[in-house]
Amino acid sequence: MAEFTLHDLQCFDAVVRTGGFQPAAAMLYRSHPAVFAAVAKLERQLGLILLDRSGYRVRPTEAGLSFHRRALSLLRELDGLRVHAAQLAMGEESEIHVVIGDLCPRPHVLGMLGRFFAQCPGTRLHLHFEAVGGPWERLFDDEADLILHWVDKGDARVEWVDLCKVSFIPVVAPGFLPGRIEQPITLDQMQALTQCVMRDSARHSPQQNYSLIEGAPQCLVADQGMKKEIILQGLGWGHLPRFLIEEELHDGRLQSIAGRHLPGRTDELVVARRRDRPHGPIANRLWDHIQQEAPTLRRALEPRRPAGQTPTNQSRKAQVATPGPLGSRPAITS
Repeated sequence: MAEFTLHDLQCFDAVVRTGGFQPAAAMLYRSHPAVFAAVAKLERQLGLILLDRSGYRVRPTEAGLSFHRRALSLLRELDGLRVHAAQLAMGEESEIHVVIGDLCPRPHVLGMLGRFFAQCPGTRLHLHFEAVGGPWERLFDDEADLILHWVDKGDARVEWVDLCKVSFIPVVAPGFLPGRIEQPITLDQMQALTQCVMRDSARHSPQQNYSLIEGAPQCLVADQGMKKEIILQGLGWGHLPRFLIEEELHDGRLQSIAGRHLPGRTDELVVARRRDRPHGPIANRLWDHIQQEAPTLRRALEPRRPAGQTPTNQSRKAQVATPGPLGSRPAITS
């Protein structure tokens, strides 16, 4: 059996994935005859019919499917080798682009970045602040070396490291709720009240909305700081990160309305980057630095406990101080 080339395998893979020679040629930036000839040569060399050409779309035969599964592992190794070679060829980067999402506790994250880049005077840090789907869009538009935000962990294009859990709590200022609203608070009761929500900073991706009450009046804001101030002033209600409102919850300037009908959730803050892109030495060192700082970040975000109070005593006190659904499981939203 004659030797086949990586080019032959790439052409065959492209035809299987696109369902035709013409779209495969477009994907590979090759001519239609070149792709057709490469696959035909591969079939001759293997002594196998890999593609069924009898229908409107070209489909792999049973033998073609089996061969394609084995070929994919080789093609992935090739892609990984190319990325590794590109990394080796890169010197220290002159600039790094980092996106901080709306889940981030900014003082802690900025301090972590500041400590790292103080040791890299030759590399300029470009910081971007995005909300909701904005960090993802920057990453996939190749405008970010890494992001600190939540990720879709099922997306094979990214790799990530869990940093900490971020709890968001639905809160109001004292006196914001009308007297007619009773426990447990329902979504219908909240529909007439202004909900303060984060504006999705994505520019061309579909807008994402979380935990919004359909038909309720909205107040859109660009960041968590403005959202907090609006809620404190009694101009709306919404979900805020616990790390941002710990003091206000403690002294009563904000009250949780979490309960059965507003259960919310806790999201994972991660550091993420593209798996299919090369990363230079500074970017790799930053990646390692953030992983090492993760335990400190987790400890900093633990709920504050009054001096001399055990977690058990604290939870009992909270149950007495906030009857009904108040103080229930925190929530997160945009």
